[in-house]
Amino acid sequence: MGMSSLKVLKYVVFFFNLLFWVCGCTILGFGIYFLIKNSFGALFYTLPSLTVGNVVIIVGSIIMVVAFLGCMGSIKENKCLLMSFFVLLLFILLIEVTMAILLFVYEQKIDDYVANDLSQSIQRYNSDNNTKTAWDGIQKYLECCGVNGTSDWNGHPPVSCPTDPNTQGCYMKAKIWFHSNFLYIGILIISVCVIQVLGMSFALTLNCQIEKNSQSLGI
Repeated sequence: MGMSSLKVLKYVVFFFNLLFWVCGCTILGFGIYFLIKNSFGALFYTLPSLTVGNVVIIVGSIIMVVAFLGCMGSIKENKCLLMSFFVLLLFILLIEVTMAILLFVYEQKIDDYVANDLSQSIQRYNSDNNTKTAWDGIQKYLECCGVNGTSDWNGHPPVSCPTDPNTQGCYMKAKIWFHSNFLYIGILIISVCVIQVLGMSFALTLNCQIEKNSQSLGI
């Protein structure tokens, strides 16, 4: 691989990571918006920090940091930054695989845990404003009622519930949506993993080529 090919590869890696840095900024912006506008964390009493906003902010921040390392490592031809980029991507990929395995193995326990936390939050509906706001928001948005149905409110559903007594519960509706879109979610996750592997491959190839050029120039 000559110097011209090295430059092409360098700029491919740079623009590849620049695009992801912009995506990370966008995701971070959405996370801040969700954090300000939504209070769904109040529905999970044992893990109040587990909100859509917080999760999206963390994901956006990680993407920005990793993409920044990739951009700087490629444009500066810095082997240390490129290897840091490679190691971080590998670490993230291993975490994703581990989480997927744990979700599959402990699916029923996680399901019970989420349903139990949501049921407990219903008991705090009249005593906690954040919980009330969260339930009203999710019931209006999803057009659902309670966790499993209207009966969760013991015959006194709030006005945010649809008037139909046979309305589906919010958790049940979310599960049905997830299962009906499982194929698309799976394709999205696999695509993300493939992109990560490509990023790792580009970074490793560029790093090796920089090393070869350094040796040929006697640096």
